[in-house]
Formats: sequence, structure tokens, C-alpha cells
Amino acid sequence: MDQERLERILLGGERRYTRLEVAEKAGVPIERATRLWRALGFATVADDQVVFTDADVEAVRTADQLISSGLLDPRVETSVTRALGQHLSRLAEWQVSMLWTLITENEELGRDDRQVALLVERLVPELQRVQDFVWRRHLAAFAGRALASPEEDLEARTEVAGFVDMVGYTRLTRRIGEAELSGILERFEALATEVVAEHRGRIVKMIGDEVLFVADSPVDAAEIALSLTERTSADPELPEVRAGLAAGRILSRFGDVYGSVVNLAARLTSIARPGTILVDRELARDLASARGYSVRPRRPASVRGYARLRPYALRRA
Repeated sequence: MDQERLERILLGGERRYTRLEVAEKAGVPIERATRLWRALGFATVADDQVVFTDADVEAVRTADQLISSGLLDPRVETSVTRALGQHLSRLAEWQVSMLWTLITENEELGRDDRQVALLVERLVPELQRVQDFVWRRHLAAFAGRALASPEEDLEARTEVAGFVDMVGYTRLTRRIGEAELSGILERFEALATEVVAEHRGRIVKMIGDEVLFVADSPVDAAEIALSLTERTSADPELPEVRAGLAAGRILSRFGDVYGSVVNLAARLTSIARPGTILVDRELARDLASARGYSVRPRRPASVRGYARLRPYALRRA
């Protein structure tokens, strides 16, 4: 395959500049340019290596302008850049894997480098348009929630955190092959994504056999956990799941969530039986007055960090 041509397509131009030349052209101190480059997850290069394009110059200049305008706090610029690099790196890895599968499964493409280059040249703008559309839709959704409560601290707000975990996953990995296991994970991820979106929640991350989500309202969180439990039970190809939910102040930082509420939801999940949902006292109180749910106390349990954790079992009334 013509590597240089492929790089020109993907990078949006030829490699022309060293990192010192990029910093000079962008009008950005070399220390900041290097720091941002590393935070994005890119390999460190020597001062005399010609690896950068005009797009790199523009990107560094734009990042500097965001900081200078006050939109991006200089104290968190590296953290924000690192989070962006990590998320987009995973997205790029998946897209290249998808493209490689397409090429290897098509014999004509595999024999013709020119056709591969044309395919990439045609697909990249399409992927970029789709990504831009999805990003704008999510931006609109988050902006709507934020502007509806402008007095609320977006980094530490009251939400519900929930884990839904496939039971017996470790044993399952020993019994079945890689292809079958991959199919189960894909099926679970697709179902979780659908259910969480239906009930206005947000997936924070998929951790193999487990999904971590957050929701603004107790009822939405309850519906996510109940629906996922019901639909996995009805699917003969998926193992049973268990869930744990907790409500309170959650710290949100660069797409991930932290704090005692998240830890509590994880502990509740760890002691839930297959097919059951456990919630904390705060969420149990919120759901007690909501129609359609039954919340029953269970015996206190001792788990890491909680000597006498009082769980409540959540069911449909």
C-alpha cells in the first residue's frame, strides 16, 4: 500500500515541518506545543524530524486561542487535551479495524493499493460528517440540561449512578470461544446503549461485562436498570445481569464520574443476586413516592468501605 499517499489523505496534507517550525508558525511557545502534543497521546519526536502538516500548525494555533480567550482554563489544558486524545484514539482504533476488515474480506481491494487509497479518500469525509453530527447532537442535549439549571455546578451535580453487570462473565470466558464471547459483549453493549438512550441517561463507559451510566432523575435511572434486567432475562443469548444504583452528588470530570455515590453503586452491584437491583437509601426514598415501583429493605451487608450497608431491592410494583 502507498503509505505516503494514505498519510496525505488522513493527515490532510504533506509532512512539512519540524515541531520547532510548528511552534514558530503558530506563534505558540514550544513548551506548550510539546505539552499538548504529548497529552494528545502522540509519540515524542526529535527536533529535526519533519512530521507535521499545515493542519498541525492550525490545530496548535486554535488550541492557543481557546486558552487566550478564557474558554479553556490554562490549569486544565493538559487534562482536557489528554481526555480528548484518549477518547479519539479509541475511536480511531475501532475505525481502522473496521476498514481493515473491509479490505481483507474483499479480494479485489486487497490486490489494488490504488482502490484502497480511493476508498479511504471517500470514507474519511463521510466519517467526519457523521462524527460532527453526533457530537453536535450530544452537545445540544448537554447544553439543554445545563442551561435549564444555570445555577448548578456541572462538575458536581446531583444525579443517579448505576452499574449493570453480567453475572458469571469470568466463568463464561473459560467455556466459550473468542468469537462467541465477542458476540455476547456486542449484544450486551447494543442493548445497554439502546435502553440508556431511551430513558434519557448517559453511558459513562462500558467496562467489558459491565456498563456504568448516570441519569438526572430517579425514575429514569430505575427504568434503565429494570428494563436492562428484563430484556437481558428475555434474551436466551445473554447471561443474567444484576444492578446497583445510588443517588447524590457526583463529580463529573472529562467524561468520567467519581465520588462516594459511584463507589456505593459499585458496592451494591457486587452484593446483588442475579436478576436483582439494589439501591441505596437516598434513591429508595426518592422512588418510594413514585408510582409503579416497589422498594423493600434488605439486611445490612458488610462490604469494602461500608461496615453496615443497608441495601433496598427495587422491583416493579
